[in-house]
Amino acid sequence: MRRTVFRSGVVAVSVLGALALPGGAGAATQTDTSALEGATNVGALSPMPDTTAGLARHLKMWQTIADDNNHNRSTGTSGHEASAEYVFNQLSAAGYQPRYQNFIASVFNELSDPTFARTAPDAHTYVNGTDYETMEFSPSGSVIDTPLISIDYAIPTSTAGASSSGCEATDFPAETAGKIALIQRGTCDFVVKARNAQAAGAVAAVIYNEGTTGDDNADRRDLLNGTLGVNDDLTIPVVGTTYDIGNTLRTTAGASATVITDTRTDNLPTKNVIADTAGRAERTVVIGAHLDSVPEGPGVNDDGSGSATDLEIALQMKRLGIKPYNRVRFIWFSGEEQGLLGSQYYVDQLTKKEIAGHLAMLDFDMLGSPNWGRFVYDGDGSDGGPAGPAGSGVVERVLAEWYNARGLYLETDEFDGRSDYVGFTDVGIPAGGITTGADAVKNHTEWLQWGGIEGEIFDQCYHQLCDSYPNNIDRDELDNSVDAVAHAVGTFAMSTSSIHGTSNGSSKSFDYEGDQLKR
Repeated sequence: MRRTVFRSGVVAVSVLGALALPGGAGAATQTDTSALEGATNVGALSPMPDTTAGLARHLKMWQTIADDNNHNRSTGTSGHEASAEYVFNQLSAAGYQPRYQNFIASVFNELSDPTFARTAPDAHTYVNGTDYETMEFSPSGSVIDTPLISIDYAIPTSTAGASSSGCEATDFPAETAGKIALIQRGTCDFVVKARNAQAAGAVAAVIYNEGTTGDDNADRRDLLNGTLGVNDDLTIPVVGTTYDIGNTLRTTAGASATVITDTRTDNLPTKNVIADTAGRAERTVVIGAHLDSVPEGPGVNDDGSGSATDLEIALQMKRLGIKPYNRVRFIWFSGEEQGLLGSQYYVDQLTKKEIAGHLAMLDFDMLGSPNWGRFVYDGDGSDGGPAGPAGSGVVERVLAEWYNARGLYLETDEFDGRSDYVGFTDVGIPAGGITTGADAVKNHTEWLQWGGIEGEIFDQCYHQLCDSYPNNIDRDELDNSVDAVAHAVGTFAMSTSSIHGTSNGSSKSFDYEGDQLKR
């Protein structure tokens, strides 16, 4: 799963709430997926090769590949190539005819640590990763002890995206030239703010969070680690910071700062791995996970857990001789950590007819977090977030019913733009999935329901070297996740009805009563 990289100034706040199913929804006789659930076991998380079975052997392989390839499996590296080859070979041996989908990924690299410091009136050096971060795809630059200028500040309200700071060329006065532009997050893309600052003669830009009020708007006050997107026209360094730091600099008379970034963007060849079952191509169900890790670590949970789960389900469907009614297309995406590149490339290659022929996309990203939670994407938007395309509520319902039937407490997570479903939802394909949590903090209510460590993030090794096997996987919760995924895959593989036409989770347009897995 990507870090919280905000693509624009308007990104909804993550809304978590206990899931309430529509009345009567749990009474439906669902597709019998017990055989597939029973076959897709995690196995023992043992470091010994001869004792690993089930999808544990895939998790161990991600670690082995990372160990042999500079401790990571990131896009465009030998570690990712080896991961793709492993998946390809496993699928081929099982009887699939997998294929590679090759593309070029723009991969952003920081070549050395950045610097952001207040130099006057009182010197203070900020902490990278806590107080500020280089914005993704920022150019390199070195701006030393330079005055700051505040651009079109708006007093925060309870409404996110109320500030238009830096969105218009007229926001920048003539005296911007030669200074560092201090810009508030708001209604337009970060790259628009940066381009306007550069055009006005600014030598660097510091974009700080908006400061939106209210308990549910922490992501509008905390560290802003955004992306500028791939660009060829920016030349000034750009960093993101918190609302408090930005507002303090704004209100400090005579404030000056130093901003230094050292970056490079490489265009690297990489690939998705795709394998199809038999079934109706005009009713394709995509099962997706990303195969790449961040450069900092092996990515065994993020998203080795999702990649291993999808691979093991694909293998067990072949072993059981399941003949889906709908074509199931398993995809292992590359470039997710650099900006959902592989999934977007896949969608971009689809014709309008092929888009219409996608029944749903199920995305599984981080399924074994050590300090786990249980989250299903809020497909119908009923808990306050944006709804997915029509039918996404049905995906939510199918997954939620599995957990509810077992008395497992579940919360919803909104479509926040952090994983590979985005390209699909953007073109109207229904989507959904589950996750066990990334870098959000487990609150008191969640601790009471799930245990673990209150006040700590769900994956304490998120995007770090310690996201490794077997230490960074909760085996028992991964086992729950795998069974839930198997149930969803089996359900949508065998459904003869349509889920399109409504985003309401209780929609009668999807009736899977009587659908059976054929073997």
